[in-house]
Amino acid sequence: MSKNSKTPKAETIRGNLLHWWDTGRRDLPWRRTKDPYAVWVSEIMLQQTRIDTVIPYYHRFLNRLPTVEALAKAKIDTVLKLWEGLGYYSRARNLHKAARLIVRQYAGRFPRDVKELQKLPGIGRYTAGAVASIAFGRPAPLVDGNVIRVLSRIYCIREDPTRSAVTKRIWQLAEELVCHKRPGDLNQSMMELGALICKPLSPDCRRCPVRTSCLARKQNLQNDLPRLPKAKKLPHYTIAVGIVFKNEKVLIDKRKPEGLLGGLWEFPGGKKKKTETLKEAVAREVREEVGIEVAVGRRLMIVRHTYSHFKIVLHAYLCEYQSGAAVPLGCDAVKWVSVRQLPRYAFPAANQRILNQLLNNTPPQSP
Repeated sequence: MSKNSKTPKAETIRGNLLHWWDTGRRDLPWRRTKDPYAVWVSEIMLQQTRIDTVIPYYHRFLNRLPTVEALAKAKIDTVLKLWEGLGYYSRARNLHKAARLIVRQYAGRFPRDVKELQKLPGIGRYTAGAVASIAFGRPAPLVDGNVIRVLSRIYCIREDPTRSAVTKRIWQLAEELVCHKRPGDLNQSMMELGALICKPLSPDCRRCPVRTSCLARKQNLQNDLPRLPKAKKLPHYTIAVGIVFKNEKVLIDKRKPEGLLGGLWEFPGGKKKKTETLKEAVAREVREEVGIEVAVGRRLMIVRHTYSHFKIVLHAYLCEYQSGAAVPLGCDAVKWVSVRQLPRYAFPAANQRILNQLLNNTPPQSP
């Protein structure tokens, strides 16, 4: 924090934020309810996902699973199918696990206490603060990327906010601000401010409700803060996948529940080794994953996809079954299904493009 500037008054910041929230916030579906279940679902969906993307998923999810009891009773395959395309699937798996715990241990009633909420799978300090403050009116702080940016600028915090001491300081500031009779609105106002006005690049300071309190603006540092570390270069992997046909059916396998994309269905495949060709990689991966021998044919398509921590180029090859019985060696389950049955299963985004190509029955010529 700047040593030469007077610390902004929390009362002034609160008042300006809440007045702006009352008049300038967006009308979003999860803001029309205090139901802790709906608030929780929205907050989990909104993690690392754009609002425009979330809205249709939110409506579809709540229409199908309107209560925590309904979510607890649902099969995980149903939950993953509803989540399909939203990404970060551990969120869906934890949502399902947490719902079952809420029904079993809390008789279907959400804990109101932040520490109790944090005992549930997938609920960290941020989500606990969101549910506690928005649904139950508890003065619980929350800090996400938007709040970090807003508070770093208001209080002119020049240090790297990812450092533990600085992170702790930002949480302390958020806690001081949220001590008010409208904690949920205050928390949401800071997130909304970061999303609409106090943006990472070129913040619209003229429209900012707390511009008179902002120390960064007074020192013309609003474009320099927060000072985040440089993003690391993402590693890149080449993936070889087999679209294996047998008697007009195609083979799919289910990823093990733990880890990336756990519980989703996919076409068998994996990382190509440096010493092998793509076709050799397909045959080996299919053998290791499901225990069958295949004849690898032409390439169906190439899919490029970026995950949060790495990038892939996926090469999908049409294959014919040769011998062996398909068994789950490197996966959780295997199935032979018709192409028309594929949409019943939840697939990762990269596999979705292959699925769509098969359904359209217009495979491109091999490159």
